[in-house]
Amino acid sequence: MATEASEANSKGVILLSAGGTGGHLFPAESLAAELGRRGWTVDLATDERADKYGRAFPARAIHIIASQTIRGRTPIALARTLFALGRGILQSLGLIRRIRPAAVVGFGGYPTFPPLFAANLAGVPTVLHEQNAVMGRANVRLSPRVSRIATSFPEVRMPEAARAKVVMTGNPVRDMVIAAAQMAYQAPEPDGEFELLVFGGSQGARYFSDAVPPAIALLPPELRQRLKLVQQVRPEDLARVEAAYAKTGVAFEIAPFYVDLPERIARSHLVICRSGASTVTELSVIGRPSILVPLPGSLDQDQAANARVLEAAGGGWSYAQADLTPEVLAGRIASAMSDPAGLAAAADAARRCGRPDAVARLADVVESVARNR
Repeated sequence: MATEASEANSKGVILLSAGGTGGHLFPAESLAAELGRRGWTVDLATDERADKYGRAFPARAIHIIASQTIRGRTPIALARTLFALGRGILQSLGLIRRIRPAAVVGFGGYPTFPPLFAANLAGVPTVLHEQNAVMGRANVRLSPRVSRIATSFPEVRMPEAARAKVVMTGNPVRDMVIAAAQMAYQAPEPDGEFELLVFGGSQGARYFSDAVPPAIALLPPELRQRLKLVQQVRPEDLARVEAAYAKTGVAFEIAPFYVDLPERIARSHLVICRSGASTVTELSVIGRPSILVPLPGSLDQDQAANARVLEAAGGGWSYAQADLTPEVLAGRIASAMSDPAGLAAAADAARRCGRPDAVARLADVVESVARNR
C-alpha cells in the first residue's frame, strides 16, 4: 500500500503504532491520511487484530509486532508478558533500523509499547497520543520516555511528571466522520419516524443484545410503531436478537459490524452506545445525543470518565450498566422520543465538544517533533 505522496518525493517516514482495535486504529488512520496529504510516507506497527477490520489502512506497509497485555500477576503470566514485549522490542528495533523513521507516534494499548520503547532506545523522537480522560497503563509506563504527549480532553488524569510534555489536540477522526458531520441534526417530528442506533464499540457488546430488546418491548405500541432501529450485534447473538425484535413489531436492522457507522450516527435521532474515546469523539464531532453506558470492570474506569465529560456538557445521558435495567432504558427512550427540543439541545451541546481540527493539530505536533530530530 502507498501513501498519497510517492516515496520518491516523501518528506520522510513516520511510524505509527496502535493496538488493533477501533479505539486505537481509527485516530491512527486519520493521522496517517493527514500525514500522507502533507507529503510523508506512513508505516503502521500493530498486532494481528487489525486484520479483523477488513479495510486498507492508509500506510505504505503494516508491520505485525509481538506484544501482550498484562493479564495476571502470577510469575508465569508476568514472564509470558515480558517475553512477548521483549520480542516486540527487538522486532521494533530491527524495523526502526530498516525504515529510519523521523518520528514514532503511539496511540495506546500494549502493542504501542515495543515500538515506542525501541524508538527511545534508538534516539528517535516520539509522540504519545492519549485518547481517554484517564491515561492508560501502557501510556503511563511510556510517558517518561516520550518527547510529547497529545491529549483528547482538556483534563486528563495522568502522572504529574508527564504534564510538562502535554499539548491538547483533541482526538483525530476519520475522513468519513468529517463528511458525516456536514449533516445537520434534524429533530424528530412529534409523531414521525424515530431513528435509534445501538452499538457497542468496534467489536460489539453482548450487554446491548441482552438489555435493549426487552426495553423496546416495554415501550407503548404507538412509540414502537415510530421506531426505526439499527443495532450492532455479535454474530453469535444475531438469531436471538432478531427473534426478540420480530416479536415487538419494530422496524429493525441488525449486523455484526457497520463500515459506514459515522453516516449511520449522523442519520440517527438518538444513539445508545459505550463511551470509548473514539465513540465519544465521533458523537461530539458529528453532534448527536446519546445514552452512554461505560464498560464496567475497567481498572482505570476510562470510559466512565469519558462519559462524564459529554454528560457534563449536556450532550448525553450516562448510566452505569448495573443501573440501566430494561425499565429504566425504556423510560429514557420514551422520554427522548417525546422531547424533540431536548434532543436538539443535546445534539448542539455534543457538537460544541467536538474538535474536527484535531488531526491537523496532532499532525502539527508530529511534524514539529520530527523536524527537531
